[in-house]
Amino acid sequence: MPEQDQDCVIAGGGPAGMMAGLLLARAGLRVSVLEKHPDFRHDFRGDTIHPSTLQVIADLGWLEEFLALPHQKAPALHAEIGGRQVTIADFRNLKTDCRYIAFMPQWDFLNFLAGKAAAMPGFTLKMGHSVTGLLRDGDKLGDKICGLAWQSDSGAGEIRAPLVIGADGRHSVIRREAGFTVTDFGSPVDVVWLRLSRQADDPAPAMSHAGPGQGLVLIDRGDYWQCGYVIRKGSYDDLQAAGLPAFRAVLAALAPLPPGRFDEITSWDQTHLLSIRMDRLTRWWAPGLLCIGDAAHAMSPVGGFGVNLAIQDAVAAANILARPLREGRLSPRDLARVEARRLFPTRATQGLQKMMRRKRRPDGEAAPRPPGFIRMIARWPVLSRLMGRLIGQGFRPERIAPLLLKPGLPHDL
Repeated sequence: MPEQDQDCVIAGGGPAGMMAGLLLARAGLRVSVLEKHPDFRHDFRGDTIHPSTLQVIADLGWLEEFLALPHQKAPALHAEIGGRQVTIADFRNLKTDCRYIAFMPQWDFLNFLAGKAAAMPGFTLKMGHSVTGLLRDGDKLGDKICGLAWQSDSGAGEIRAPLVIGADGRHSVIRREAGFTVTDFGSPVDVVWLRLSRQADDPAPAMSHAGPGQGLVLIDRGDYWQCGYVIRKGSYDDLQAAGLPAFRAVLAALAPLPPGRFDEITSWDQTHLLSIRMDRLTRWWAPGLLCIGDAAHAMSPVGGFGVNLAIQDAVAAANILARPLREGRLSPRDLARVEARRLFPTRATQGLQKMMRRKRRPDGEAAPRPPGFIRMIARWPVLSRLMGRLIGQGFRPERIAPLLLKPGLPHDL
């Protein structure tokens, strides 16, 4: 199949790009997904698979096989507030096939999607291919986009298609090359990720553990803990300057683990700084181009929304665009429909994340109390069910259209 003869080319092999490519290929379209890394195995990426995403997998008929992969189930999320554990979000009353969050390494999730997509004749996944630019019908910035240029260790090339989907994350080349305007909502914090071995006699703490000043998140990975330590934005250098003993002492004070467990942190190379940002494109599309997932709206890690909002974007994009692509009549109006459908849940989710932020003092340090929104949930536990609905299913959960569930058949969307 000539690379220049595709129906859609997708930049980015993350959750949004892989799901969009898979669903469009199920509709009988020729799709190429370009991923800049040679494999999916990258630590400290979003790995909370919410009930809304599990429902998509169930609708595709793959849930049993998917859940055979290593994962941990969380029917509720908890935090420590004022010395007691509080249920922040309860998923056990959702009307979905799965009433829990599945914590699964993102590389396992993406490898699963890639394996399913590989069975579809029109699907091509190109690992180690970095997008370097957009192709246009003319020389002006506003001219219709008709493909993209790529580069890999083996050379460079171009792929032409009536639709380019930018799903290449918060540092999107596509959004930059398209000249899109970004609204930055700022973030007062960054996160330092690290691994800690899990011992047989370790306590089984809440999935989310909030300290008295700054937060510490522990995720059970089976044989290790994935730890996320929340710091004031831009203070990582100060943290390093204070030295590893001070860092270990801070973590020990926050974690429900024996203090000596942190002695295994012997180098800053064991840590990874995640610079948090929250933003949104003022417009997600241009003629021939659509951005989805973090390329359209970078999310804070609060609540683990990023992966699942990206999956919902991909489902909506495939539902709306598959038929016009198949019939050769894709128009800007179709692209605008995708943005219109996904804009409200994106705005609402980012608004919820802002409410869940811990307030900062004038010196930039965390306020001594959790956000008022979290304290309200602690006071009225019934609100944890509402949070379970908002986190687990989102503000507008998407279901796969019949054309995509039964590929190749002329069902109406």
